[in-house]
Amino acid sequence: MPELPEVEVTARALAQRFDGKRVETLKIHNRSLRWPVPRSLPAAVNGQAIEHIGRRGKYLLWQLPTGVLISHLGMSGSWRIHEGGAVPPRQTHDHVELEGDGAVARMNDPRRFGALLWHSHRDGDVNRHPLLAELGIEPFDERFDGDWLHAATRGRSADIKAVLLAGKAVVGVGNIYATESLFDARIHPRTPAQRIGRARYARLADAIRRVLGRAIEAGGSTLRDFSDVDGVAGRYTEFAQAYDRAGLPCLRCGTRVRRIVQGQRATYFCPRCQRR
Repeated sequence: MPELPEVEVTARALAQRFDGKRVETLKIHNRSLRWPVPRSLPAAVNGQAIEHIGRRGKYLLWQLPTGVLISHLGMSGSWRIHEGGAVPPRQTHDHVELEGDGAVARMNDPRRFGALLWHSHRDGDVNRHPLLAELGIEPFDERFDGDWLHAATRGRSADIKAVLLAGKAVVGVGNIYATESLFDARIHPRTPAQRIGRARYARLADAIRRVLGRAIEAGGSTLRDFSDVDGVAGRYTEFAQAYDRAGLPCLRCGTRVRRIVQGQRATYFCPRCQRR
């Protein structure tokens, strides 16, 4: 599933190509995504200028004068951009396409768990939309630090890995990046969140920002489906310190990395560097 780095990479590329352009046509080829694409969507957006394309959590937000297009990549989705010349034939899983000033963006989603919805400004602040209202703080928000994590986890007996994945304490730290951040901060993934003190949370907050920053620079991670708007795979897992390294020596101490399963997700850790 595309996580925060993959969505951020997509948002930056879409913004570079489409910010300031006018939506000439929006075509819906298949409405059957996680939630049906509104039939009224073309009428709502055609002819409007795209003010900015950004991100909140794992949601892409296309800001228009009268509202916001909310896009989620689901399990296997991606946006592809075609510019400068003949546009290639539409593929089977190209469900939506948007054309603006000579560029075409197509939303491709083989498993159809993605979404494309409309939030009118008449309905209030988009951050109060049901899909966004309960999201945690952004990891690159200046308020996010060890004190924030410490306060957000008081009374939380769940494993710290599960708390990170839940997205309420901080948004966007998916499975790969939670594993990597906990390794960086030397925290065992099964440690109850409420047992971690301020000093270790300060290390973890720094590690989260560092890991996510590296992942964005690497174009995100590609395990199965994700690729950027030009079809290029993410390269972060080539540099992973712990993820998918079961049985290999820890890059810090040489102890063999172990694999466990938490909440049906694989977790990798060093039993010496990340003691409970």
